[in-house]
Amino acid sequence: MLVHSKTGRWAAWGLFGLLFLPLFALPLLVVVTASFSTHWSGAFPSGPTTGNYASAVRGESLRALTTSLVTALVASLLALTVGTWAALAAARLKRRGKRSLDALFMLPVAVPSVVVGLAVLVAFSKPPVLLNGTSSIVILAHTILVTAFAHQSVSAAIVRLDPAYEQAAASLGARPAYVLWRVKLPLLLPSLTAAAGLCFALSMGELSATMMLYPPDWMPLPVRIFTATDRGSLFGGSAVAVVLMAATLLVLLAVSRIRTRATYR
Repeated sequence: MLVHSKTGRWAAWGLFGLLFLPLFALPLLVVVTASFSTHWSGAFPSGPTTGNYASAVRGESLRALTTSLVTALVASLLALTVGTWAALAAARLKRRGKRSLDALFMLPVAVPSVVVGLAVLVAFSKPPVLLNGTSSIVILAHTILVTAFAHQSVSAAIVRLDPAYEQAAASLGARPAYVLWRVKLPLLLPSLTAAAGLCFALSMGELSATMMLYPPDWMPLPVRIFTATDRGSLFGGSAVAVVLMAATLLVLLAVSRIRTRATYR
């Protein structure tokens, strides 16, 4: 912390607490509390119970969780592959070409995700590429939405990469493909894992575009939460939301451990 006096540090922590708790921690705490409750009593939920989790970890909710995990995993891998390839290609382009490529990848982020969902629905609802009503259209939409973050993360890492490593390998007779696989990508591994984790988290929470595209047999967990709360099942929806948060955090912790190991290799 850049505050050197004891009084200043306490004041900074106090300000942080006043801003963090109401804006971030308190809403999440209310959701967790509601997941263990049966009714509202005043401003907070009450009636302690664990029954809400009985349906949150089985049946349709469990299938929705599996759907979200598969969708997020596949979309993250596709986004990481496409984003990394584009970032590596853009690094060798001139300034104008690099800017154009960056703008192309950032376009889905610049518009509301519901617009992306509508665009995907219109584009792939007729032959020759008919994806409407399949799980592929949901995965495709998620991939489009998160690829920009993978591209930007890897692009920033490439800019910081010391070219001396590549030059040394090339001077020893290594071919470009060997330099890419054995030198450049291992150096980018921490950034690649961080980008994968970000893409996974964003995909797990995506709702707007998914609502326009998902078929009945491929309902991700955010849609399940929305439909539950829309029917008035607030406490059951809160339990499913906690399951979603827990699953996402567990995967991110695993990715963080991989990133830490990659950093100290």
